[in-house]
Amino acid sequence: MDHLDQLEAQSVFILREAYRKLKPLAMLWSLGKDSNVMVWLAKKAFLGRVPFPVMHVDTGKKFPEMYKFRDEYAKKWDLDLLLGTCPPVEEMDPSLPPAARSAARKTAGLAAMIEKHKLQGVIAGIRRDEQGTRAKERVFSPRGASHKWDIRNQPPEFWDQYATPHEEGMHIRVHPLLSWREIDIWRYIEREGIPLVDLYFAKNGKRYRSLGDQDITNPVDSNASTLAEVIAELETTRTSERSGRAMDHESEDAFERLRVAGYL
Repeated sequence: MDHLDQLEAQSVFILREAYRKLKPLAMLWSLGKDSNVMVWLAKKAFLGRVPFPVMHVDTGKKFPEMYKFRDEYAKKWDLDLLLGTCPPVEEMDPSLPPAARSAARKTAGLAAMIEKHKLQGVIAGIRRDEQGTRAKERVFSPRGASHKWDIRNQPPEFWDQYATPHEEGMHIRVHPLLSWREIDIWRYIEREGIPLVDLYFAKNGKRYRSLGDQDITNPVDSNASTLAEVIAELETTRTSERSGRAMDHESEDAFERLRVAGYL
């Protein structure tokens, strides 16, 4: 197998393990490139149809193109779509910087959905190469009753053996894309022909590398308007994937504080 085949096989195994061990189970669908790859892998893992719900925790501030994509592909992919809302920013921790405080709404919205649907497992599309705090994650990552992540008390994972402890009120975050890199995602999208929101492709010298809320996400300088051009750009760029996220330019501990509290 080539590198993409190996990554695909590992992710399919992780998804099947999660489905076997964790019920109720749901997958987060942010409408971005990584979560679209994750849905695609789940379709492959389960013979063409995702057998668990996909959840969109909606801040109400996504780009119009993202909402259009959600409505179109939820039908095309025959997804069991669960929609959740987020509390107002005024209810978030006032000690957080502005963009992180805005992002914290999604953490609270996700916690509410987990409790509402009594989920034991939540599949998320994070990758280790995105951000330093995410690099410390496990594939099967337990969260306590308060949804908090204890970064110093994580289960060992050897030889693809994943622990799934079941204590009252806790749940497991499952990360099937943890070993993928940004360029792997794009090469896989090109190989498989996976649909995307067109904001990822350059218009007038700008494109988005990472999609979030409109008010805290900015485009980067780029002329890459095709899949091949995006891949070629990533082979040489030294700019961070999240350089367009306002939160990543605030205080150094803001992202880690959100992650510990349950942020994706």
